[in-house]
Amino acid sequence: MRDRAELAVRTLTPERGAAAAAPPVLLLHGFGSSGHTDWVETGIAAALTGAGRTVVLPDLRGHGNSPAPAAAREVTAAGFAADLLALLDAQGARTADVVAYSLGARIAWELAATAPDRVERAVLGGLGPAEPFEAVDVDALRAAVGGAGEPRDPLTAAVAGMVRAHGEAAPGLVLCVEGLRSTPFRPTAWAGATPPVLVVGQDDMLVRGTEQILGVLGAAELVSVPGDHQQALSGDAFRHTVLRVLAR
Repeated sequence: MRDRAELAVRTLTPERGAAAAAPPVLLLHGFGSSGHTDWVETGIAAALTGAGRTVVLPDLRGHGNSPAPAAAREVTAAGFAADLLALLDAQGARTADVVAYSLGARIAWELAATAPDRVERAVLGGLGPAEPFEAVDVDALRAAVGGAGEPRDPLTAAVAGMVRAHGEAAPGLVLCVEGLRSTPFRPTAWAGATPPVLVVGQDDMLVRGTEQILGVLGAAELVSVPGDHQQALSGDAFRHTVLRVLAR
């Protein structure tokens, strides 16, 4: 198995030094994306450093500039969480605030469950109550990505189109789908220091049923922002929510 500490990562620091006693902010991107796309291009990373925070921007395994997985077992929910714990160790970070979107939010939940004493505040965007890849036919997906024709199942066909768009990274993303499918999201009580703030797009069809997560969390805050799954992340309302929640 690969070294868990080898993820591609950027660390951004504020010009005048990090806020006193504030942990770094770990930013976790969505499926098929990267730390740069979700957090630098949206201005969220710059807003955080402008607020005096140190930001850690990894590319999840199989994404961006990080290595592709060698097997699906490396990219289960637990496998992704293990990568992040190794990353925090390499950064010398005892704890972190976490801002995560879509797949990143799913992994953040696993990270808190695995190491609850290392996750402080959390903002989770674009998180639905179930594993989005649970119904994907992995064999048909792999065949489609390999050029064997379109899957009959509409969901698998849609995921195949998304994965193929990533060219040489596509086989690694198929393994990510397989690994996540084998560890479906079944939210139980949040294990981090404080309940996360959930952010959902008003037109995001991928997060229907978020009230099921609220039922598990109890007192957690739900913030509704304009836009669909992509627009919600890039909008001002999401960025303002992050800054408000993480203000120290």
